[in-house]
Amino acid sequence: MALAPTQEDHPVHAQHWVNGSADSSAPHGVRPVIDPATGTTTGDFPVADSGVVDRAVRAAAAAAPGWWALGWEERARLLLEVADRIAAAASDLAVLESREMGKPVAMAREDIEGSVEVVRDAARAAGSFFATESAGGGLRRRPYGVAALITPWNYPVCQVTDFLGCLLAAGNTVVVKPSEKAPLAVAALGPLLEVLPPGVVSIVLGDGAAGAALVEHPLVGLVHFTGSVATGRKVGASAGARLVPCFLELGGKDALVVDRDVDVTAAAEMAAEGGWVNTGQVCTSVERVYVHTDVADAFLSELTRQAAHWRFGVGRDPESRMGPLVDADQRDHVHRQVSEARLAGAEVLIGGEPLPGPGFFYPPTVIVGAPDDSSLMTEETFGPVIAVRVVESFEDGVRLANTGAYGLTAAALTNDPGNVEIAAGLDAGAVTINGGGDGPEDAPFEPARDSGLGRVRFGPGALDSFTRPYVVSIGGSA
Repeated sequence: MALAPTQEDHPVHAQHWVNGSADSSAPHGVRPVIDPATGTTTGDFPVADSGVVDRAVRAAAAAAPGWWALGWEERARLLLEVADRIAAAASDLAVLESREMGKPVAMAREDIEGSVEVVRDAARAAGSFFATESAGGGLRRRPYGVAALITPWNYPVCQVTDFLGCLLAAGNTVVVKPSEKAPLAVAALGPLLEVLPPGVVSIVLGDGAAGAALVEHPLVGLVHFTGSVATGRKVGASAGARLVPCFLELGGKDALVVDRDVDVTAAAEMAAEGGWVNTGQVCTSVERVYVHTDVADAFLSELTRQAAHWRFGVGRDPESRMGPLVDADQRDHVHRQVSEARLAGAEVLIGGEPLPGPGFFYPPTVIVGAPDDSSLMTEETFGPVIAVRVVESFEDGVRLANTGAYGLTAAALTNDPGNVEIAAGLDAGAVTINGGGDGPEDAPFEPARDSGLGRVRFGPGALDSFTRPYVVSIGGSA
């Protein structure tokens, strides 16, 4: 659905944010950003080189001692002010996210507002976290210094703010490098951060070369990367060569196992929500479903029915539940997997073809019977495709869910107490059974296998991950 142009459609000319001010340096030129819903230009951004990165890192290193010396109370106060500023700008940031990567505006706004609370929680938790330290001997903590935060395009603002608050509350300074596919909303955060001392947070726009220069910089003391497995391996190798702590959240091929005794309608709703939100462009999307043969026909019928009612279109249309894929390359990748599975004998029940017209739309798709060794069942799709495999038993479903290279998250639905314990054996960083419930507060998250490296908490507990503990032992008089 096309929308009439508005003031919001004017091109956005992004800038770096370095040492507390905007920086338009473009040593590698200016690159356009395309609206994936319309194919028109949303804006552009300057492409940094290692020189721009070096200025940002050196500013962060220079600011680090003063930021730590402020103490947790002043850091927390400033972070709460930043959170208020981001909250006030949430609607504008959401529109910008929609224009650069396609997601519905209402969803983007809700995500950003939720992430603001993560920043506030980190600021408020700093007091109790650092209260255990004393002037005498015992366990103490210090920040790592300059943190490199390299973020993906599927949740542009949230992937920055979810970790920025904890990194800053812990006393680190931060250089952010967002994805070149969706840098505009992250660049718009720069002026919202001007209440912080110069250099505490810088935002450098660029491509993989800028990201590599940031990870390799000798003054960077910690690396946090979210993105593909291939790039994550390079980031990890670079950080490892310098013995720098590195947190990697990478790809997923997340599975849902459906038992014979569940409510089929509720199971289909869970699969649809898990597989098609943000057009399936989520590392924790439900991409594989292993359903018991006794309920397979009913489940497939219901999932297909729901797919037919998922309205997709331009993200600024309030009726759109799902937007386009981020670009033509992503659409081609998704369709290639579907086409290969179809040629190998799989049946497409609904969807399965790119939509004609402007933009990079791909409809909610349900496909059944793809071979276990097909790319659709083994490689990350990152699109609105749910591949269903019928299994003879719940145990078979769990066994198959545990195959493959990925282990980010997994889920199961069953009313059999014995199968609940079997489901707990799903090999992933987080396992959700029957929709989840009360679990450990602020639980740690560590991806399995190729899905990542490093133990992180998504909340106040991340202060533990983003500081280095050391022990001070004080004896008698010397």
